[in-house]
This record gives sequence, C-alpha cells and structure tokens, in this order.
Amino acid sequence: MPFTTSTPVPLFFREDGPPAAPPLLLLHGGPGAHHDYLYPQMLALAATHRVITYDQRGGGQSKTDAPEPITWQTQVADLAQVITEFGLVPPTIVGYSWGALLAMLYAVQCRYEPSWCAPARLVLVAPAPITRAWRDEFEQSLAERGRRAAILAMREALAASGLRETDPAAYRQRSFELSVAGYFADPHRAMALTPFRVTGKVQQSVWGSLGDFDLRDALRGVDVPTLVVHGRNDPIPLASAAAAAACLGGELVVLERCGHVPYVEQADALFGAIAAFLHGQETGRSLTTP
Repeated sequence: MPFTTSTPVPLFFREDGPPAAPPLLLLHGGPGAHHDYLYPQMLALAATHRVITYDQRGGGQSKTDAPEPITWQTQVADLAQVITEFGLVPPTIVGYSWGALLAMLYAVQCRYEPSWCAPARLVLVAPAPITRAWRDEFEQSLAERGRRAAILAMREALAASGLRETDPAAYRQRSFELSVAGYFADPHRAMALTPFRVTGKVQQSVWGSLGDFDLRDALRGVDVPTLVVHGRNDPIPLASAAAAAACLGGELVVLERCGHVPYVEQADALFGAIAAFLHGQETGRSLTTP
C-alpha cells in the first residue's frame, strides 16, 4: 500500500485521474476520520485532475502509537510535508469540512513559514466553523436535528425491525446512516454516504488544541483565490462559511436543499461550481443555485 516517506508518521495516500492532468490535493473531514467516505462521489474531480488524497495522521490507515497528542499544528505540518513530497508547487487544495479548515490554517501558517508553498487556489466545501462560537452553534444545531420527528421515526423503525438479530451487517449499516442523518437536508439521503469511523481521541485532541479560536482576522491576511461552497441546510452555520469567503475575498456558492454533504445531496451543482472556478470562469461573488 502507498504511504508517504517524508512525514514523521507514514500517511496512507491514493491517486486518481490522468497522471498528466493538473494535480489537486483533496483533504477529508474529521478530524480523526479518513478519506474513504469522500468516495466514490469525489471521483468526479478525477475526470479533469490528478487527485491526491491521504488519511490524516491518527485516522484510517495512518494510525500511530506515538504518545504525543495530535494537534492542529501536527496536521498542518503534515500537510506542508505532503505538499512538498508530491511536488505540488503551488498546490490547489480542495478541503471538505474539517479539511477545509485545515486548508485555511495551512494558508495562514504559510505567512510565517517561508519554506512552505502557499496555495494557488482553495476550494472550501462545507467548511468547518471558523470560530469557537460558530462551532458551539453547530453542535447545538446537530443535536436538535437528531431529535427531528423523521429521524426519531427512522430509529423506532430500526429498533422494531429485528435486524440486530437477523442481519447484523444491515443493522450496522442502518445504524451508521442514522448516526449521520442529522447532517443531511433529507435524512434519507444518508444511505448514499460511504460509512466511516472517527478516532475520537484524535478528534478531541485536535479541536482541544484550537482552544477558543477565531480565524477571521488571520484569514484577512491570506491572499489566495478561493471558492466556498455551503449548503443552505447545513448544521454548520452559513454565517461561518460566508465570513470565511468574505475574509478571504473569495466567491460564495450557496446550495439550496443541501446539508453538510453536498457531494451526495447536490453533486451536479457542487462539481459544476468547482469546475467553473478551477477553470477560471466567472461564477459571481455570491451565488445561490436552485
């Protein structure tokens, strides 16, 4: 299996798309998750780009037994090394959820690390909140969504189905779908998401290392062409995504009838916006797609 050779911990990676196509670095969410759940939908990017992605340290196939805590600084330093190892000079980065926040943190830190290569372009898909206050709002919203009548009814149906005893694999799949249903505008769409696991210790360590964070001032000092795509029905506040776009001087595309997983819920609109941006076409300062 392919692993990086220059990072302190070997990181599992994969490449898709034509070898001679322009490279694109894809960052998964979490933290503490892995790349798998972005696929197969994100393969749409590989039609025109050589897409490189990796399991961030502590998740997926990039597990480590090192005693040191994994922090946001750890993840940013790993990202810088991955960019160097693959010769992505300068890199085009597509970040999803936490991966979008990781991309922003990297872009900020490039101002203080002269040996790092600043991004050429950023695509931030459903970016994680850029302040602690907006993260608190997200957590409250997600908890409330889990108590929606539709999801409660789905939980009751699963409990009464007998699948736990008759088909444990189907029961686990359905349980996963219910665990992520609150992220979707339509909770039934959760069945199209590839199952994944989050390493809780890593997730807690990374978020804890950010403390009472607020990236708005830091992002105003970053000069990189940026596209932000966010679902109208995402439990992560739209205000956070709009602020990220404004601070970076970037474009904001708001997808209607879409929660936190636009590559499942509004794939055509998402990949259309990304393609237009990556090809330098004018998509407008602030757009709303049907």
